[in-house]
Amino acid sequence: MSARATPWLVTRHDHLRTLVRDSRLSADPSRAGYPHRNAGGKESSRSPQSFIAMDDPEHARLRRMVTPPFAVRRIEAMRPRVQRIVDGLIDDMLAGPNPVDLVEAFALPLPSLVICELLGVPYERHDFFERNTRVLVCRTSSPDDMRAASQALADYLEELVAAKRADPGDDLLSALATQQVESGALTQREAAAMGVLLLIGGHETTANMITLGTLALLRNPDQLALLRDTDDPSVVVTAVEEMLRYLTITHSGRRRVATADITIGGQVIKAGDGLILANDAANRDPEAFPDPDRLDLTRNARHHLAFGYGVHQCLGRQLARIELQAVYGTLYRRLPGLAVAIGEDQLEFKHDGLVYGLYELPVTW
Repeated sequence: MSARATPWLVTRHDHLRTLVRDSRLSADPSRAGYPHRNAGGKESSRSPQSFIAMDDPEHARLRRMVTPPFAVRRIEAMRPRVQRIVDGLIDDMLAGPNPVDLVEAFALPLPSLVICELLGVPYERHDFFERNTRVLVCRTSSPDDMRAASQALADYLEELVAAKRADPGDDLLSALATQQVESGALTQREAAAMGVLLLIGGHETTANMITLGTLALLRNPDQLALLRDTDDPSVVVTAVEEMLRYLTITHSGRRRVATADITIGGQVIKAGDGLILANDAANRDPEAFPDPDRLDLTRNARHHLAFGYGVHQCLGRQLARIELQAVYGTLYRRLPGLAVAIGEDQLEFKHDGLVYGLYELPVTW
């Protein structure tokens, strides 16, 4: 029997957790039947892929090369530095104009500064990589625009890798250059591709969580009060997990293709069928999260799927957590009168993005 032309949409929490662990699903976008997001994504599948678009064992081999800096203990050691960046950006906001765009003044600089330090990328180039990232995460970008943006980022990161081979520092790109490239395990281009993936993932997602989360809290003042009026870190930790569940900003699903027949939920997924694993819908599954459309910062939401699940679970999830904990535990206490400075009907949401969020969030206090 031939594969379906239309991919399966998986929305149940239990089904999604089961399927993402199934080795009969492939993340390889070059396979026939893979459900590409757009023409640009299909075009890019013909280029060398990052490890998130690979299957084991190659996925595991490459992922292990960049795992050490993201280990829980090492990420936890970054918490004081992240807190200093948060406090410094808020100091700048208080000393600057009011109102201000929260995206430009706070939400984007924070994760960009953090991931630049971790990777060893000069923050002075943030306009360049943020601009090209916007092209790559926009669902309406043309294949030519996506190709150009990808090429520009890869060329820049490859130059950095080459420079770090000659003069390494204490950062992830230097480790790749001196250990993996020098040993022949990776080419400079492959190391650059890893850098591009981590650079994009390290700033785009967290920035959107900060702005969208702030808007959600302003719309739910009773929940905002829980964060603004507490100095208990455990309250903030629980709140971050619920915010991740409630918002689930990666809202176009994990894409997979079946390599063999799979039966689940009384349905047979045939070999060659595409699947869209809708983690945003799964995080609103009432079987997993009662009253799922209500923001409840006291809810135990740790089993959410905002970071995915299984072998492809987000590598930077612990880094994102400490960034969001610092933000949600600080911003609203230091700016207790924070409010949106324009009518909500004027806000522009990223409906065209692979990562959901706001293009701007003018705020006053």
